[in-house]
Amino acid sequence: MKLTYLSHACFLIEGGRSRIIIDPFLKDNPSAPVGPEEVTVDYVLVTHGHPDHLGDAVAITNRCGAILVAPFELGVFCEGQGAQHVHTMHIGGSHAFRFGTLKMTPAFHGSGYPGEHGMIYTGNPCGYLIRVEDKTIYHAGDTGLMADMKLLGELNRIDLALLPIGDNYTMGEEDALHAARFLKAHTVVPMHFGTFPVLAPDAEAFVQKAEAEDIRVHPLGIGETLVL
Repeated sequence: MKLTYLSHACFLIEGGRSRIIIDPFLKDNPSAPVGPEEVTVDYVLVTHGHPDHLGDAVAITNRCGAILVAPFELGVFCEGQGAQHVHTMHIGGSHAFRFGTLKMTPAFHGSGYPGEHGMIYTGNPCGYLIRVEDKTIYHAGDTGLMADMKLLGELNRIDLALLPIGDNYTMGEEDALHAARFLKAHTVVPMHFGTFPVLAPDAEAFVQKAEAEDIRVHPLGIGETLVL
């Protein structure tokens, strides 16, 4: 199985005879190494409705004939935007797909999309536990630190935790360290930093502090791939 970082909170997972993209913010993201027209996937997972996460999800879904997975309210919104194949879920629910299983987890954040007359509410934000080829990847979504992460670490053997560290809109490095302790993941990959000036510019401080506590971290450069 392979995991490729496409910047911000966007990752491409290849495994289980499938290609899965998460939070595909590409077209309007100057840091993205590829455009949405260059992506070919079977599944599109979206954590919440903010434009830097919903991004190009509908366009990629329709061009590829993929399945878009999202929390119920956001999924209905995507259908209203023309998404052709939508599978809705909600917090705590799991479902078997061709690649393996997917479980939707809580996230402490917001979820809305700017509309002509103001913000359109798109339901609860989420994270995902993604089980592919006997590996479990936890994509936390945009979130603050929460005690639920301790329970996730107790109930699941997490091979890879994708954690936001950018601060301001999500956890910063200190809270992300607490999250890593709670989750007890084999490896942590930092995300959601450096995209905008208000976010932490890089992951160096987080990596140094994590390694000082023997927390295994594998920072990925944009476009870099990790083989699990």
